[in-house]
Amino acid sequence: MAMEPEVLILDEPTAGLDPMGREILLSQIVNYHKERGVTVLLVSHSMEDIARVADRIMVLNHGTLHDFDKTKSVFAKGDDLRKIGLKVPQITRIMQTLRERGTDVPDGVLTVDEALEVLSSILKKEGKIW
Repeated sequence: MAMEPEVLILDEPTAGLDPMGREILLSQIVNYHKERGVTVLLVSHSMEDIARVADRIMVLNHGTLHDFDKTKSVFAKGDDLRKIGLKVPQITRIMQTLRERGTDVPDGVLTVDEALEVLSSILKKEGKIW
C-alpha cells in the first residue's frame, strides 16, 4: 500500500546539493505538487529557491507568524524581512535598488528570467536594444 500524504513537509531538501542537483530536486518537488495536488511545505533559508517554486510564503520570526502571503507580496517587503534577518533573492534586491534610483521596474521581481524580461522591455522602449 503506497503512502499518499495530503501534505508533504520538506526541511532544507536542497542543502548541500550542487546547482544541478538543486535544480533537479526542486523540479521534482514542483512536478510532484502539480501532478498529485499535494500541499508541499518547503522549509528553506534559500530565498532564491523559495522565490522560484513557492506560491505563498509563511515567514516565522522566533516561532511567531510574521507574514503569510503570496510570494511576490512577501518579497516586496524586503526592508521588513531584512529587519528580522532574512534576505530577499539577490535579483529582487537588485531590482529594488534600480527602482530606488528611479528606474520604472515593478515590485516583486523574483527570478533572473523575470528581471531579463522587464529590463529588455525597458531597453527596447528606449531604443537601446532591438
